[in-house]
Amino acid sequence: MAVTMTKEQERAELHRTIWQIANNLRGSIDGWDFKQYVLGMLFYRFISENLTKYINDDECRAGGKDFDYSKLSDQDAEFGRADTVKEKGFYILPSDLFVNVTKNASANANLNETLATIFKTIESSAKGTESEDDLKGLFDDLDVNS
Repeated sequence: MAVTMTKEQERAELHRTIWQIANNLRGSIDGWDFKQYVLGMLFYRFISENLTKYINDDECRAGGKDFDYSKLSDQDAEFGRADTVKEKGFYILPSDLFVNVTKNASANANLNETLATIFKTIESSAKGTESEDDLKGLFDDLDVNS
């Protein structure tokens, strides 16, 4: 006779499985450091995708139906920096977007240094603006050298 699991039992089993996967992934890294790293990377992904959507939507309203900010050259992207920082509070060049960094991650022997530079660049993009205090030290808890 098969035993059926309740929703609570299924949820508890899923939680145990996810926790075990996280433990296997983090290896010897302290749990707190791993959590800070994962949350920091998720936030980096979120703000990258959020900025890309914001710029793409703006360009679409202006008639650029096939526009994709993530595929724009950094040089061309500089054109909209000032207005975007004023409106969003920060700026990320296309080459520094999460999608492009992850696409090139396997070929980047210095990925930790690349990420550290990107995080500093994101924080410094708000210098002299109202959002400077909000972004200052934003990625300090994310240790890319751990």
